[in-house]
This record gives sequence, C-alpha cells and structure tokens, in this order.
Amino acid sequence: MIDLLVKQVTEGLSPDEQRALDVLDSEVASAWLRDFERAAAAVTLAGTGGEQALPADLAARIARQAAEHFAPAAATVVSLDAARSDRSGSSARSPTRQGTYGWFAAAACLVLAIFGWWRSPSPAPVAVVTPPVVAPPVVVTPEKPVPPTAAEERAALLAKSDTLKISLGATKDPAAAGMSGDVVWDPATQRGFLHFTGLAVNDPAVHQYQIWIFDSGRDKRYPVDGGVFDVPANAGEIVIPIRASLMVRKPAAFAVTVEKPGGVVVSGREHVVALGATG
Repeated sequence: MIDLLVKQVTEGLSPDEQRALDVLDSEVASAWLRDFERAAAAVTLAGTGGEQALPADLAARIARQAAEHFAPAAATVVSLDAARSDRSGSSARSPTRQGTYGWFAAAACLVLAIFGWWRSPSPAPVAVVTPPVVAPPVVVTPEKPVPPTAAEERAALLAKSDTLKISLGATKDPAAAGMSGDVVWDPATQRGFLHFTGLAVNDPAVHQYQIWIFDSGRDKRYPVDGGVFDVPANAGEIVIPIRASLMVRKPAAFAVTVEKPGGVVVSGREHVVALGATG
C-alpha cells in the first residue's frame, strides 16, 4: 500500500496499480495518502529555498522521533504482510521492502522539518508613508495692460502746460456743414489729436479725409502730411490721432481736406473742410 501511495503522489499509477490500491483498506490508504501529499508538497516548496544545511543533531533527532512515532503503524503493516505471506506459502518478507516503510515515514517528517528550517522568516511589516500631495504653484499670468484710447491720450496732452489747443472752423464745403472741432498738439513729443463733431460720413473706397500741418519754417505750398482718416456712420464725436510725416518746428495752422483713398503728397486744396491757425 505504501509503495502504491508513494508512486501515486510522485509518478502516478497505471490502471492495474490503481485497481490494486482500490482493493486495500480505503480509510487507512486515505490517511496515509494525505500525509504523503503533504510531504511531497513540502519537498517541492523546499526545493525553491536556499542551500543552508540542516544541523546533524537536528536531523538525527527528527529521524529518531519519526521512527518512534510510526513504529506501531510499521509493526501493523509487517504483521499484515506476514499473514499474507503465510497464506501465500512464503515464509519471509523482503528485507528491502520492510526497511522502506520506516524510511518513507522518516523522510516525510524530515522533509517537513527541512522545509521549516529553510523557510525564510516573514519580513517585518513596513509602514508605508504616503507623501503629502503638494499642489503645483499657481502661476498667475499678469494681464496685459489695456492701451489708452485716443480720447484718454488727448486728455493727457491737455493736462500738459506746453500743449497747444487750436479751434477748427468749418468751411463752405458741403462735407463741413454743421462741423465743429479743435486740435491738440504737443511740440515736445510731436504728438497731437483732432477732435470733431458733425463731420460728414465718408466712403473710404471713394475718398478720405487728410490732415495737414503748416510749419512757419517751411514753404506754405508744402504743408506736412498728418495722415488720413475716415468718419464712420453714427460716429457722433470722434478723436483722430495726428501722425506727422516730418518734424514740425513751428506749427502755424492745421487743415483737413478731402482727398482720394490713401491721400496725396501735395494737396490741390479743392476741398478744405476744416481750418485753424495758432495766431
């Protein structure tokens, strides 16, 4: 029975061997089978361990205790085997088979002990400290400053003591009917603004308004170009920046004419709509 049980655990049984095991005492066979399965499992697990040797005194003590523990069962097996031999006409059992039973019993205990010897102690628990969550710094993008409007810049020029303010009068041109306005000019920074109300709306595809600055140090026939502008519909009050193309040393007068789209280099002054002098 022991031979068959060992073979079942380690190799597996053939059909004939399985039938031979089935006719034996099933309760005893089941109890031994569980022991051998645990021993086989211990052997398998012990094979994955290290190579640390078992002390000789421990191995001898385990073998002695195993022999004492399984002596009654081995004696029972020997008696049963002797009875079967008497019935079969055989007077003695093979010494090799008798010695094998005690070896298997001792081996099972020895393997379990070796497995316990080799098994590494469980590592001590390690506290896992979760690092604090640090929020990324909030990057505040400064808002771009809003540029001042033309009206605000004009008001800033008016606050300066050396700024010139010249009234603009309407001419008899139809586009100037009901118009009123003024010019603010800063000689130091060469910046200025036109301020109008009531100037006629223009079509940029047909004509545009052009600014002229008369400098007393230059020929009157060639005033300085101050740029072109448009008057949109429903504009009401408008403020137009002056962009002088040349340095104006001594401003004497300002004028606004009606010209072709994009303006001209020299104006024929056929359509002057506004005019104002410093004197």
